[in-house]
Amino acid sequence: MKYDLGTGDLTNWMVCEDNFDTHYLGKCETIMALGNGYLGVRSATEERYSGEVRNTFIAGTFNRFDALEVTELPNCADVYEINFEIDGQLFHLTQGIVKSYQRFLNLKNGELTRKIIWISQSGKEIEFTFKRFISLDNRHLSGQQITMVCKNGNVNVIVKSGINGQMTNSGVQHFSEGEKRLFESDVLQMVQTTTESKIDIIVTATHTFESQGKYIKPESMILMDRRKIYNEFEFELEESKEIVITKYAYFSTSRDLEFEKKALKEIRKHSVQEIIEARQRGYEALIKDSEKAWHDQIWSECPIQIDSENAFDQLSIRFSQYHMRIMTPYHDNRMNIGAKGLTGEGYKGHTFWDTEIFILPYYIYSHPQIARRLLEYRYLCLSGAREKARANGYLGAMFPWESAWVTDGEVTPIWGAADIVTGKSTKIWSGFIEQHITADIAFATWQYFQITNDLDFMEQYGYEIIFETARFWSSRLEYSEEDQLLHINGVIGPDEYKEHIDDNAFTNYMAVFNMRLAIDYYEKLKMDNEHLFQRLNKKIGVDQIYKDLIEDIKRVYLPVPDDFGVIPQDKTYMSKKNIDLSPYKAQKHVGSLFRKYNLKQVNDLQVSKQADVLILMYLLENLFDKTVKLNCWDYYEPRTLHDSSLSLSTHSVLASDLGLYSLAYNLFSQAAEIDLGNNMKTSDHGIHGASLGGVWQCVINGFGGVRMLDGKLRIEPHLPENWQALTFSIYWQGEKLQVAIKKDEFIVTKLFSEKYITIEAFGTHFMFNDRVRVSY
Repeated sequence: MKYDLGTGDLTNWMVCEDNFDTHYLGKCETIMALGNGYLGVRSATEERYSGEVRNTFIAGTFNRFDALEVTELPNCADVYEINFEIDGQLFHLTQGIVKSYQRFLNLKNGELTRKIIWISQSGKEIEFTFKRFISLDNRHLSGQQITMVCKNGNVNVIVKSGINGQMTNSGVQHFSEGEKRLFESDVLQMVQTTTESKIDIIVTATHTFESQGKYIKPESMILMDRRKIYNEFEFELEESKEIVITKYAYFSTSRDLEFEKKALKEIRKHSVQEIIEARQRGYEALIKDSEKAWHDQIWSECPIQIDSENAFDQLSIRFSQYHMRIMTPYHDNRMNIGAKGLTGEGYKGHTFWDTEIFILPYYIYSHPQIARRLLEYRYLCLSGAREKARANGYLGAMFPWESAWVTDGEVTPIWGAADIVTGKSTKIWSGFIEQHITADIAFATWQYFQITNDLDFMEQYGYEIIFETARFWSSRLEYSEEDQLLHINGVIGPDEYKEHIDDNAFTNYMAVFNMRLAIDYYEKLKMDNEHLFQRLNKKIGVDQIYKDLIEDIKRVYLPVPDDFGVIPQDKTYMSKKNIDLSPYKAQKHVGSLFRKYNLKQVNDLQVSKQADVLILMYLLENLFDKTVKLNCWDYYEPRTLHDSSLSLSTHSVLASDLGLYSLAYNLFSQAAEIDLGNNMKTSDHGIHGASLGGVWQCVINGFGGVRMLDGKLRIEPHLPENWQALTFSIYWQGEKLQVAIKKDEFIVTKLFSEKYITIEAFGTHFMFNDRVRVSY
């Protein structure tokens, strides 16, 4: 991998591969993936290779293969495969000679380029330039372009290109084959219908050929196979004359908001019209439209500028912003962000707490309207959360650990990886007992409201989420005769190496936070908004919720620091066996612990997968003093393997808070390298979406020192030693602020109204209506 390719206006904008190796196909398929939040495509090459993974996903099109499997995003028909025969030899990088090779993703405009000089077995030297993009301007549209030049003689070229519906999710076929046909003599179309959810997916494609600036029509024929329709083109490529092949594709589904009330026939006709119009406008015009959308929506809206001795730092934050954009379904609040975005089959496209805790803060501060839609999704899932609570004998809303379509409910698989001791599949308990996600969603709802002051959201959705989640926790508590307190037993906390534990600190504290939040909002609404109060009381009975909460909250057990000033992660963690973790802390491959131990054995060791008590101290930082935080850091960090990609960023931000500045930067660098680093296998199953949100938090919340505390904005920067400056924009309660940080001062400039706002910095409050300079 190479990250210094860009120059001039493209400096620190380019992700480059300068050597092709079939052993590491997954790396660039993932990190160079294209998308727009509606459509996501792994960047597999045009020609096919053993070991590749060709994925095309459309957000929200979940399907269940059969009753024994959980719903997942289906792998749609592939339009990006194009095969070339050069004088009868198949173009392939494992055959012939590769004289030069380079592939790069331009983060600035979302265009992928591959440049190759290839010498065939017969000695013909051909220069290929492959380009493709998925439009940010028109979410249904993608463009692909191949330029060919033969340097030493004429060659016969046969091109096979079309729509390939023979795709699966690791062997599972999610579609019934619909009609395939040719329109207007040169427009291909295939209809696929998901087997269980009955979603129609329409894929439409067409080609153009140009030579010496003029359109040509090579000899061609239409071919069909099972789940496949394609063209075969044949032409003579003359020496030194270039030919440009352009392919346009248009994706649409019966689940799309603009099409859900239209008949399939209408959607198909519309798709043909759109693809013809795209072809008329041409590749360059379409990519310019998309580039403008990237500029307007992302790079000018929420720019982050890092003046660092290490240029990789700037690239890494742009990489994070790029991928968070292409994984987020801006267009539809019935959808949310998958743990792997739309870049791979990992986690089946499901949504976790990753969104609320790791990705949502980026959107709250940078695109609050998108943050709102992501939380509206959780509101739309409330009926399923209520049903899950009832099925488990509880009240209120118990959110699924993994979510998919808004009506799917709990979709966590039950069985997972092999147990090295028993040889059986390991049971996945998260869907049953990893329940902190319910409080995480309530926390995120509160955080969004405090930062945006979006009262309309709270009145329509937020209060109900908070009351119903609090009701769940009240019903979930278990009374103990021994200490006459209420406990939360038999759970999994953020540290998933500890199952069936009692009184997990993170879960208990977050549950109590959720309950107190509901109590506060009940009292506020009863006093200030009688109409809304009565509406909620009639709908969900907030009077009874309040009564139960007031009675319960005083008796909930909360772990407190022990004799060494450390808060126990759970009831038994401190009594578990210690082992030498140094080999696993220095591991090259995540999860190496399980080459020696199974999960049951790991459950009895003082080892953590990821931050648990420490993320609690980040989210609810006002509850704990610095001494307790340092004590917990010293105890838990050596026992944490960071086997979850969520962990490093949390530790980095907390390290900044604790004055461990060099360590904070090192942890940030490790987080940034999870996908971008030299390990060529970490990204095989898709991007680490939450980690990318965590990278943003390292920069803005950690080094930039931005926090919302008790509804107030605090900015206390801690720039890394090798950073000279950091500049970024955030939204705060309807105002847009530009924050420019240097080593000894920072300036906050209001970009909208002249309304006064207040920030806190290093113990002092500053009120201003235009700009303020703070020295530190």
